Amino acid sequence: MDKEIFQGAKKLGFGLMRLPKKDPNKDGDIDIEEMKKMVDLFLERGFTYFDTAWMYCEFKSEDAAKEALVDRHPREKFTLATKLHYAFLKTKEDRDRIFEEQLRKTGAGYFDYYLIHDVNGHSIGRYRELEVFDWIQEKKKQGLVKHAGFSFHDTPQLLDEVLSEHPEMEFVQIQLNYLDYESPAVRSRECYEVAEKHGKPVIIMEPVKGGTLVNLPDEILKMYQEYAPGKSTASWAIRFAASHKNVEMVLSGMSNLEQLEDNTGFMQEFEPLNEKEQELIKKAVEILNQSKAIPCTACSYCTDGCPKKIAIPKYFSLYNAELKENPKGDKGWTPQMEYYSNVSKDFGKAGDCIACRQCEKICPQHLKIVEYLKIVADRFE
Repeated sequence: MDKEIFQGAKKLGFGLMRLPKKDPNKDGDIDIEEMKKMVDLFLERGFTYFDTAWMYCEFKSEDAAKEALVDRHPREKFTLATKLHYAFLKTKEDRDRIFEEQLRKTGAGYFDYYLIHDVNGHSIGRYRELEVFDWIQEKKKQGLVKHAGFSFHDTPQLLDEVLSEHPEMEFVQIQLNYLDYESPAVRSRECYEVAEKHGKPVIIMEPVKGGTLVNLPDEILKMYQEYAPGKSTASWAIRFAASHKNVEMVLSGMSNLEQLEDNTGFMQEFEPLNEKEQELIKKAVEILNQSKAIPCTACSYCTDGCPKKIAIPKYFSLYNAELKENPKGDKGWTPQMEYYSNVSKDFGKAGDCIACRQCEKICPQHLKIVEYLKIVADRFE
């Protein structure tokens, strides 16, 4: 297992996808001054890994990385990862065009880690056709990429196939959290075991499942607090992911300074989960699996290009909250109804969906978004 590519870094990475925003309805309206404080504290506490991508924050995350990180700190004091997504690749020329733009936007000079983004059953054909795996090796030879890997959202069988085809890939980024660990849809454990079989170190994304494992039912909150008073719910989820021996980095999409202080606090001197904590997490999973909430991680891949500009992740989040507060749907009014009305003033309603299914093709969770939108519309409209 080649762990040297992570240079002994602390296991927490700063995911630059859910950055602090001035306007909560605009992912690209990044609060740079707040981000600077977060970046500075992250580095001050000994963490070094930053993760961005071409389309994060309405294509502004890489620019924000330059302003808050690259322009303000010595290049050798941090490592930067970014990604190339198949949805923006039509020709071989697009590979270099986007890569050069990423270098310009970040001002990084080179990328410590470069990922072929979201390898899955839909994207692998295009990546093969455009010879992206060979192309990224050329970037390594040119010194513009130090380490090459890919992020993955699909079956363990496909992951095994890709790693068998491309043993030159140095690491794999997968979704892993305690709710998805045995999920028949995500199959986190099986994907982790495939990466381990191939001797590839693992980076974890979605350790708190888009906030699902932070905003927990009271029954779980009580259980966690009785065992470890004062410890955040995020600490249980992130430590679960980091406790796997082949995991070298756990990404956390921290949206404010308070979240960063918490995450870096419990990860500075990382302690793997003990046997009792593992048992409590299994109990938490049993409780959560009784819920009918939509398992959306709020990555927002589905919203780019939506012809009706539907705020899909926001509506799913509101629906999940509505189920917790009003499971029978018999309350005359709830805060979620008000929020839905407010959001729909700036975005298309769930009922506006024309079932083009473009969102479903790009969804990393393989959700039946069109069907879920009908459910949301029935509840709120």
